[in-house]
Amino acid sequence: MTPYIRAIDGINPMDSAFHNALAAGITGVMVGPGSSNPIGGQFAFIKTYGRCVDDMVVLAPAAIKLSFGENPMSTYGANGAMPATRMGIASVIREELHRAKQYLEKPDAKKDFRLECYRELFEGKIPLKAHVHRTDDIFTAIRIAREFGLALTLDHCTEGHLVAREIAASGYPAIVGPSLASRTKEEVAYSDFKTPGILLKAGVTVALTTDHPVSRIQYLPLCAALAAKEGMGEEAALRAITIDAAKICRVDHRLGSLKEGKDADLAIFDGNPLETTSSVCMTIINGKVVWPQK
Repeated sequence: MTPYIRAIDGINPMDSAFHNALAAGITGVMVGPGSSNPIGGQFAFIKTYGRCVDDMVVLAPAAIKLSFGENPMSTYGANGAMPATRMGIASVIREELHRAKQYLEKPDAKKDFRLECYRELFEGKIPLKAHVHRTDDIFTAIRIAREFGLALTLDHCTEGHLVAREIAASGYPAIVGPSLASRTKEEVAYSDFKTPGILLKAGVTVALTTDHPVSRIQYLPLCAALAAKEGMGEEAALRAITIDAAKICRVDHRLGSLKEGKDADLAIFDGNPLETTSSVCMTIINGKVVWPQK
């Protein structure tokens, strides 16, 4: 359980992925720890241009990461430690959230660095960010979020198209992907670009992710194009990488659409952004041209 680790302490703005993002017209990203731990730490939403991560932050913390399924099972179960099963993962997450809730309900409690990081989560300011592929993991994440009255995003949501109506009924949004990646685990056997469109038509708010570096960040427009082709439609696919993504990440007051009062972040293409032959002419962040770089 590592809820206290912060993405901002592990982001290297000099990573070539930021260069790739700017060249692809991507101006903001949600970044966080991986999926080995049942509770993995704090995500941050940042701009893709800058040298100091503190100057790039839009929202931090932006979410607290949960992981279900094969990743924590293989990390700990392989060494004979708990959690080695899906039941074990759910139980240790519940225990941790219960401990955090008890701590936060005591106004005179001595400050505990390990638990204080849950305050914004329980105040409803940020969501749980659940790594879920299979339907059973999706429902376990929903079940736990409901038990504690917490906001939630269903990340990957690989089998979401199999239970789209149930996800819609939960009211939680989905961040689908990386659909461009190989099916390297049993739980991603049903990975398909049809998933975003099926979820959308059922009434789920949907965003798309490349899960960089699983699929590289510059292929986000390509993922949107393939989702559009497989039933999502062009307009909805564009929304899934702009305003709907911004809403899910809780930064739509600044990003995701062109509107007076928002940040001047935009990308100009020489054609349809979802056409693979289109190129980015200019990427602008905070009103400054950051691509092409001079």
